[in-house]
Amino acid sequence: MDPQDRQYLCIDLKSFYASVECVERGLDPMAARLVVADPERSEKTICLAVSPAMKALGVRNRCRVFEIPKGLDYIMATPRMALYIERSADIYAVYLKYLAPEDIHVYSIDEAFMDVTDYLGLYGCTPRELGERIRADVLATTGIPASCGIGPNLYLAKIALDITAKRSPGYFGELTEESYKHELWNHRPLTDFWRIGEGIARRLARMGIHTMGELAMAPEEPLYKEFGVDAEILIDHAWGIEPVRMEHIKAYRSETHSLSSAQVLAHDYCFDDALIVSKEMADGVALDLVRKGKLASSISLWVGYAMTEQARAQARADGGRSAWIRAIESSGGTYRFPAPTNSREAIYRAAAELFEAHVDRGQLIRRMGITAGNVVDEGSSGIQLDLFSNEERLSSERRRQEAVAAVKARFGNNAMLKGIDLLPEATARERNRQIGGHKSGA
Repeated sequence: MDPQDRQYLCIDLKSFYASVECVERGLDPMAARLVVADPERSEKTICLAVSPAMKALGVRNRCRVFEIPKGLDYIMATPRMALYIERSADIYAVYLKYLAPEDIHVYSIDEAFMDVTDYLGLYGCTPRELGERIRADVLATTGIPASCGIGPNLYLAKIALDITAKRSPGYFGELTEESYKHELWNHRPLTDFWRIGEGIARRLARMGIHTMGELAMAPEEPLYKEFGVDAEILIDHAWGIEPVRMEHIKAYRSETHSLSSAQVLAHDYCFDDALIVSKEMADGVALDLVRKGKLASSISLWVGYAMTEQARAQARADGGRSAWIRAIESSGGTYRFPAPTNSREAIYRAAAELFEAHVDRGQLIRRMGITAGNVVDEGSSGIQLDLFSNEERLSSERRRQEAVAAVKARFGNNAMLKGIDLLPEATARERNRQIGGHKSGA
C-alpha cells in the first residue's frame, strides 16, 4: 500500500465534562441543560463545559457564568477533574479493544486520532463502519456520546470532525482532498480551521485572504515573507495536504524540555502578596524537579497584571479572545544558573530576585507563571559542574526534599506544608486539592 494511502479517524467526546456529569446524574447528555463551573468562584469564572442542549439555546462553549441568560433553568456542576480523567481512561480502554496503542494518538482528554488503515481488512469494514462501531461501544460502555471525522490524512480527519461532523445530524463527517476543496474552500470564518486562530486570520485578511480557496491560490512569496516557515503549513492545509503521519508523531522527541507552574489568582494581588505566591510556586517547581530526577538550567517568571477599566473597555470594543489577551499587560524575566540544578534554595532565591527586579510594584497582579527551562535528567552526560557549590549543603537539602516528596506521595500534597503555605495570601493548599487548576472532586 502507498504510505500516503491512509485512513484516519478523529474522535471527539461531545461536551465531555458536561456529558460525564449528566451520566453521573442519570440524565441524557444530549438533552439535559448543564454547565460545569465552580459555584464558589465569582460569576466571571469560565464554564469548563456546556451541554449540547445549552448550546442549542445560544450559550456558547467556555462562556463565563454571568453570560448565561438570566432566567434559564439549568444545573451547575462543580468540576471533578479526577472523575473526568478516570472516564477518559475508560474510553481509551475501549479504543484499545480495536487498535494497538501505536495507532492511537491521544490529542487531549476528550479527543484522539486513530490510524485505522491496517484494521479495515481485519474487521472487514469501511472506515465509517469502524468509526461507528467504536462510537457505539464508547456510548454503551460509558454513556458518553461522540462525534467522528474521517480523512486520508490527520488534517482532513480533524477538519471533517471540527467542521463537517459537528454540523451534521449524525455527528459524522468524511472528507477527501477533492471534497475538501469542493465543500470547504469557500467556508468562513477561517478560524473554524485547525491551527488558524484570530491572529493568523487577521494577518491573512490584511493580505486579502478570507477563505482556504483564496489561500491556496495566493502567491507563495508574500506568505513566506509574512509567516516564515509556518507558511508551508498554511499552504499545505489550504490544499488539504498533511505530510505528518502517525508514525512521525510516535517517533517525535523534543530536543528541549521545560517544567512549568502557572495560575490565575482568585482576586487581584498586591506586590507583596503575589511575591508570597511566587515563592510557593518556586518551591513547588523545585520539589517537582527532585521528584522526577531532573535538573533545570534556568528559571523564568511571568506575571500578568489586572486589567484597567480602560483596557477592559477597549477589549470589549475590539471583540474576540485575542483582544482580551492583548489587553493584559505583563512582565517577567529569566535567571540562568551557573550549572543545571534542582536546589530548592537556588530556585527559590532566583524566583524572588526575578520578582523583585521585573514586577511593577504599582500594579495589581492576576496571573503568574514560573518555568524551569532546559530541563535534563540527573546524571546526563555533558552537564557542566558548578565548582563553587557546597556539595555537602546540597546533599543535605536533597535528602530533605526527597523526604518531603515521599511523605506527599504517600499521604497527599497537603500532608506536609511550610509556614509560608499557611499565610492568608498563599494558594498552595487550595491548589494541592486541584487538578489542572480546577477541583479534583476527590
